[in-house]
Amino acid sequence: MRIAVTGGTGFIGRHLGITLAAEGHEVVLVSRGAGRTDGGPVGPRIGVVAADVSDERLLASAFEGCEAVGHCAGINRERREQTYARVHVRGTQAVVRAARAAGVRRVALVSFLRARPACGSAYHESKWAAEELVRRSGLEFTVLKEGITYGKGDHMLDHLSRTVRALPVFATVGLRPRTLRPVAVEDTVRVLRAALVDGRLGGRTVSVTGPEELTLADVVRRVARATGRVVVVLPMPVWFHYALARTIELLPWTPLVSTAQVRMLAEGISAAEPPCDALPLDLQPGIRLTEEQVRKGLPDA
Repeated sequence: MRIAVTGGTGFIGRHLGITLAAEGHEVVLVSRGAGRTDGGPVGPRIGVVAADVSDERLLASAFEGCEAVGHCAGINRERREQTYARVHVRGTQAVVRAARAAGVRRVALVSFLRARPACGSAYHESKWAAEELVRRSGLEFTVLKEGITYGKGDHMLDHLSRTVRALPVFATVGLRPRTLRPVAVEDTVRVLRAALVDGRLGGRTVSVTGPEELTLADVVRRVARATGRVVVVLPMPVWFHYALARTIELLPWTPLVSTAQVRMLAEGISAAEPPCDALPLDLQPGIRLTEEQVRKGLPDA
């Protein structure tokens, strides 16, 4: 089976592509950064196409001969021309049109657990707009409302591990603890594979969250233990984190936390909003955030 993956050199897209290729499928990874030397996995069954997600013509060419598209492209902060409207909304519109033009049958979109309209967050609202475009596409679709996903090459373990190695104190978002349900990337890939390859979950919007409900402080302490560090966790007001995120986003490197992520953590990332379908029992995530699992996902020292 020939399958295209947008955001193919990103975190979830890369893991999905490797898994599909290992099963014998022909994979086309589509990524704006595909021309870079660290562009992503390569192999006899993996092709990499450099294309902006909003370039409908290049996307249609990349999707030629594909039966399914895993739409994993997305950003968590805006930078220059890479805005939420361009990547999430116009990008998804281009993916849908290109898929139809190329004769693709199925599309699976990776969205955010609490993406919803008219909530005052451009990130959440743009992700919701992308969901609506896919649901109205006329294609056989699946929307994954995804919580925080972790694993090798992610942002969560990467940034938390670097922080606890460098600093003895970690400031959590908000004075009242909110909860999250971290989901292992392996579990997310299982759900995507079921939708793309097996044709399961067609016409459904599903919630994808991990088996444990934890506070951010719980997660930080587990990461610290896995790295052999001791860290003091202090709650700080939400306004402090917004101010910090807005300042750091002006710098050229990837920030520890973006304003969109502050909003996510401030309201919690445990339950889908609006409510959606539950996964079948055999597809529900089961991998827990153990210290061993954390160590597997840590970046190279």
